[in-house]
Amino acid sequence: MEASLPKNPSKRPAESVDDDEEGFKPDAKKQKRCFTEFEPRSYQVMVFEVAMRRNTIAVLDTGAGKTMIAVMMIKEIGKDLRLKGDRGLIVFLAPTVHLVTQQYEVIKVHTDLKAASYYGEKGIDQWDEKDWEKEISTYQVMVMTPQILLDSLRKAFLPMNVVRLMVFDECHRATGNHPYTRIMKEFYHKSLQRPTIFGMTASPIIGKGVSSVMECEDKLSELESILDAKIYTVADRSEMDVYIPSATQVNIYYDPELFIHHCLKTKLELLLKKFDAAVISLSSSVLHHYSDSEDILRRSRMRLSRWHAKFCYCLDELGLVCASEATKICSEKILRPYSADSKDFAAECLERCKSFVEQSRNLFNESLPEGYDILLKSGTCRPEAKELGYMSSKLSELMCIFQSFDTSREVRCLVFVERKITAKVIGCMIEKINILSNLKVSYLTGGGSSVDALTQKTQKDTLDLFRRGKVNILFTTDVAEEGLHIPECSCVIRFDLPKTVRSYVQSRGRARQFGSQYIIMLERGNIQQRNLLFDIMRSRHSMMDAALSRDQDALIPKTFSCEEINTYRVDSTGASVTADASVSLIYKYCDKLPRDKYFTPRPAFQFDVCSGAYECTITLPANAAFRSLAGPFCKNSHLAKQQACLEACKRLHQLGVLDDHLNPIIVEPLESEVDEKTKQNTNGIGTTKRKELHGTTIVHAISGTWAYQKTGTVTLQGYKIKFVCNNINYKYSGFILLLDTVLDEDVGCLDMDLYLIDKTVKASISPCGPIQLDIQQMERAKLFQELFFNGLFGKLFKGSKSRGQKREFLLKSESKSMWSSSKMYMLLPLKTSGQQHHDEAHINWDGIDATFSVVEFMSMIYSSGAESDQLWKNLVPFVSSNVSDESSIIHLADKLVQVQSVKDLVVMAVHTGKLYTVLDVVTGSSADSSFDAPEFATFKDYFSKNGKSINNSATKSQNHVRMPPELLVHIDVPLDVIKSFYLLPSLMYRMESLMLASQLRKEIGYHSVCSSVSSALILEAITTLRCCEDFSLERLELLGDSVLKYAVSCHLFLKFPKKHEGQLSARRSQLVCNATLHKFGVQQNLQGYIRDAAFDPRHWVVPGQVSLHPVPCKCGVDTLEVPLDGQHVSEDKSIVIGKACDKGHRWICSKTISDCAEALIGAYYVGGGLSASLAVLKWLGVETSLELEMVEEAIRPLSLRNYLPKLDEIENLEKKVGYKFKTKGLLLEAMTHASQLELGGIWCYQRLEFLGDSVLDILITWLLFQRHTDIDPGELTDLRSALVNNDHFAQVAVKHKLQVHLLHGSGLLLEQITEYVKLYEESRKDEHTSWQNRPLKAPKVLGDLVESIAGAILIDTKLDLDKIWVIFEPLFSPIVTPASLELPPFRELSELCSHSGYFLNVSCIDEEDMVLATLDVQLKDVLLVRRARDKNRKSAKGQAALLLLKDMEERGFLHSRHASKSEKHEGQILNSKQSGRDSVLTELTQVTEDMDVAPLLNGNGPCPPGESRLDKKSSQDSAALVMLYELERLGRCSIHEV
Repeated sequence: MEASLPKNPSKRPAESVDDDEEGFKPDAKKQKRCFTEFEPRSYQVMVFEVAMRRNTIAVLDTGAGKTMIAVMMIKEIGKDLRLKGDRGLIVFLAPTVHLVTQQYEVIKVHTDLKAASYYGEKGIDQWDEKDWEKEISTYQVMVMTPQILLDSLRKAFLPMNVVRLMVFDECHRATGNHPYTRIMKEFYHKSLQRPTIFGMTASPIIGKGVSSVMECEDKLSELESILDAKIYTVADRSEMDVYIPSATQVNIYYDPELFIHHCLKTKLELLLKKFDAAVISLSSSVLHHYSDSEDILRRSRMRLSRWHAKFCYCLDELGLVCASEATKICSEKILRPYSADSKDFAAECLERCKSFVEQSRNLFNESLPEGYDILLKSGTCRPEAKELGYMSSKLSELMCIFQSFDTSREVRCLVFVERKITAKVIGCMIEKINILSNLKVSYLTGGGSSVDALTQKTQKDTLDLFRRGKVNILFTTDVAEEGLHIPECSCVIRFDLPKTVRSYVQSRGRARQFGSQYIIMLERGNIQQRNLLFDIMRSRHSMMDAALSRDQDALIPKTFSCEEINTYRVDSTGASVTADASVSLIYKYCDKLPRDKYFTPRPAFQFDVCSGAYECTITLPANAAFRSLAGPFCKNSHLAKQQACLEACKRLHQLGVLDDHLNPIIVEPLESEVDEKTKQNTNGIGTTKRKELHGTTIVHAISGTWAYQKTGTVTLQGYKIKFVCNNINYKYSGFILLLDTVLDEDVGCLDMDLYLIDKTVKASISPCGPIQLDIQQMERAKLFQELFFNGLFGKLFKGSKSRGQKREFLLKSESKSMWSSSKMYMLLPLKTSGQQHHDEAHINWDGIDATFSVVEFMSMIYSSGAESDQLWKNLVPFVSSNVSDESSIIHLADKLVQVQSVKDLVVMAVHTGKLYTVLDVVTGSSADSSFDAPEFATFKDYFSKNGKSINNSATKSQNHVRMPPELLVHIDVPLDVIKSFYLLPSLMYRMESLMLASQLRKEIGYHSVCSSVSSALILEAITTLRCCEDFSLERLELLGDSVLKYAVSCHLFLKFPKKHEGQLSARRSQLVCNATLHKFGVQQNLQGYIRDAAFDPRHWVVPGQVSLHPVPCKCGVDTLEVPLDGQHVSEDKSIVIGKACDKGHRWICSKTISDCAEALIGAYYVGGGLSASLAVLKWLGVETSLELEMVEEAIRPLSLRNYLPKLDEIENLEKKVGYKFKTKGLLLEAMTHASQLELGGIWCYQRLEFLGDSVLDILITWLLFQRHTDIDPGELTDLRSALVNNDHFAQVAVKHKLQVHLLHGSGLLLEQITEYVKLYEESRKDEHTSWQNRPLKAPKVLGDLVESIAGAILIDTKLDLDKIWVIFEPLFSPIVTPASLELPPFRELSELCSHSGYFLNVSCIDEEDMVLATLDVQLKDVLLVRRARDKNRKSAKGQAALLLLKDMEERGFLHSRHASKSEKHEGQILNSKQSGRDSVLTELTQVTEDMDVAPLLNGNGPCPPGESRLDKKSSQDSAALVMLYELERLGRCSIHEV
């Protein structure tokens, strides 16, 4: 084929999009342009057509566009899958993360298929079946590393039969045990439905070369056999030569080294021996043999040896200067493991290693001439440096190459080196040479666990800088040989020779620019290097010739036989594990077992040899599902280890600790699954972010049908209501509550204080037995209730004249009943106390009959549809026997009354239905008097046309009106009755709430002779802060959380004696989490009982009352209950929480249901103890069986343990604790750390620590709950946090010297405990320094020891919590109080700034392994800034806050907890100038929190909103300021300028 130029020379050659650079993210327009402009070349079409017919391995040069051939196949096969409706997948495999990201970007740009990339850093190894199902159903193309695919195939998450095309990038790696090979051998060749295979490579042979044509043929055939594909390459290279840049190879020779550093290397060797001996001597000084001592020693010696090898290598290959630079780099990477002041074995070993590096550096620097740095910068000393060995000949020649670069053009040069240290030290040295200052240097090495490794992000950032020209020279190891695509790269230098054909081909292919160079550096006269390069070149030509000469029509060679791989397969899922993969699975399982920094669970292997065969015995950690297992005999130890691990995997799966996908099980599914209808839309369950629509439970006690009865008599239960005011001048009428249910005693006998603006009324409720009413009495009583509640709080008319509607009196006999069966009770007035016995309840039937007469009169007036202008015609005619008496007579609508008897009459306006009491009579005016406004002639004319009442301008009150007496009808009831009506809404709201709580108590069904849980306590548990009551569920929730944790912990500990602490903790977390509590609570309809909104009298109605403020249902739910189908869920922040519609539907935070469940558990614990709480848990569906038989079963095996060798330790510890164990084995286990397992121990305290954690939690929480009844829940939480934490438990252990009895096998732990004890004792002497502000944290083991002892005592006493507290109270004494509580520094600073009205700015910056925290506060006259560094953000912020607190204290700013110090400073006054207004309002509300303020009877409503502001805090300040002024207006506070 003749070579031809492209039709459009201006187009970018197609090779430029072969392997798009990592991080390439084109915009939408560019994507579309690339997609439409790509035109395949003829050889690409040729390879594509062959690949579509059969499985193909495309062998083409780098830059030839192999990826675009794969893209053409993906598009074609994807199109075919769409037409067939096939949900098959296309999998693109790339061996490195760089290539995965790069190829994913190419596919995303050039196809319209949904694609995704997958590699290890995305946490894919933690995915489960659902995660993979989602990915498979979402995406059509998956670009991933081969290990990801292999793992998913082995776990049966992604079956081979769903893959339609599998692309292997750099397919030459399919040799040996590479994941490419495992995928093909384990799955592809065994699959009945195989995908199409397309392999891509520039070098099909990966080894050092081939010695003959036959060997080359064999290797190519082996690759074809493994990939089940035929090699294909393009014979005519004419077109490729036009498009593909081919770098010119240039050999650069350097002289052999003239200076050999024998003397320095000898001294370096002596230094190594010196410090190696020093480390060994440290290990011999350790008093006890600990399991980690040998490991620390081995790592330290290995570190010394590794550093020594690096220094020698740099000395020989790069010269003295670079060797010195290497010591500097190594020194910077030394990190202390614990703290700056620690002196443990590990820290001492590290100090010796650091000293070795520092002395090595001194040794090198002493050999350099003085002022050498200045000469090095000038670059004039290179010849002299080469002769004296300061710089190697090889490095000197490299500097010459760099100097020869054309500075007029942009340089991009890749330098391949063999070792990471080479890349680092040369880069550092170049930066010091002035003549090379125009070059920007960096290095790129692979990832891994070593200190030299770079993270994926760092690698990506470095490549981006190189692509953009910010870096000119990039030193790299073989990590950049494959796939790195930088079109502008003009030079590739092999500082170290390539070792294989693949390395040569791939590194040369990185030079992508036309006219680029591939420079190989060779030592003059080095025959070995010359032969290596010759073999590589010869092998490359042999490889290409063999690929070209292969018969394209021949069948794929079958030299590869599908070997029998020993595999364990799970029948239910198809998941499998092979012998070679089983080893890593065993380590993964052990990695999931409980651990700490002193103990790492790992398997141990022991080999036995018998008749030349090897048997491996695997021993797992003591907390594993089983201990040991012996595998079958094998021909070598490697196979024996694999077979033993395979048998272990099989055993673990059979025991249930590996699931059916062969993943370690940590959290098992709950045995009691929640109802299927609650499983939908579970996102955010139990969080405040999620809002849910729920209904309100009907109160059964006030429901019924008796009000509909038309004949006979009705017997109702009566409850007398008595009101007594603290002001003797105010009298209130008694009432009786009639309903169809006998109320529980704690509901029917109630005392309650009602707080009014200037007085307090005490309401008392008591039962007065059954009350029998005939039908006439019942109907009249109903009319009484309807008239007064509608006249006072509702309405008696419907329709509006102004709207053209006909007005209708609602209480007409033919009107529809306003009574509902869901709410049915009556509130009737009683006769005054002088008319009845104290214990009796006599209904005021006179007042009820008078009300009935008024209703008849109103019905008569409106019977003919009269309007307001006709009312004057229906009034009672004026009849008088004596004209002289007319001035003393008032003409009402229904009667005549004397003027002197009018005051305090209860009247109703016949035109509005509103009820009033007469305050005064305006003499000299009547209905015919002239009206004030010109548009109305008289008062009669105004009311005829308008109908509205006239406000009294003198009083400016909406409740005071002027009205013609002719429009008023008298209701013959005392004024005291009207006063009582205003108290009834609040009283009945509380009673209805108590009835609801009592109803919930019946549902739970706990009964006990010894104790009872009051309705008031249950009401507290279902009342949130939004209700604005003087109680809420917060305190009970805190207690319930501890009770729940304790009950679940005990149950799990006793029920699962074989499960380790990690499994128990995971299962406990699953059971006590908010999501689980929410699901259980919803199952029991707990959400219907929750009170989540403040009492609003405007929306409260009694039976027979019409609401003036209806809230129509807009929820789209027709029923009272909201279906639990997951559809009525939202995260919209604008949703109003708690406000119910007329059907009772309201939005509730999902977490509120969980909180309520915990509070309910706490309430029952307060009222009935642990047994009562367990009844609630049983009702919720949480299994918590705490039977004594289970405890005895747990004790039985412990009693058989041999404790005699440790009897003295046990007895001494018993004396310190103050308890003598019946079962000594319990205490022996409680004092044994997990590190003892590595020394042959068979138990440890982890399970008892799990139990003891919950024991101490509930004991301390219950103590604080009982002792501090007057503090708010937040402060109670602070107290618990101060007592229930590892640091406090550690102090208890050290204070009573419990740590000396700890049995462990860790030297590191011993050193750290010793250091902590020393610091603790020093802190007790220094009273001025807060203990918790010390920088050293307590070893967790000390706290664990205290918890495990508590757990052991619990089991030994058979769950006697009271006895445990008797034991532990002296140990914990003195117990922190609110006065002695010390807040964490950052918390204290935040509160201080908030109360003082200053903004605290916080910023944290990650600096490698440290965090820099910066805190600043802008005071009135100065900006305070403090910084601190630590290993985590919390500690760094704490240290910076401690410094800033001292600065603020010096300026007189003190937290309220340090009020005693205020004598030393001028106190800071919180006011509206210098402090936040929101803080002022908070302080004011704290001062007045004991005062309950009832809403004004005239219904003024909420306070006006604040101004609109740009941020939340400012808007809160504005609203707070408005509230302050409103409170000042009401006389509740006084505001002064300061």
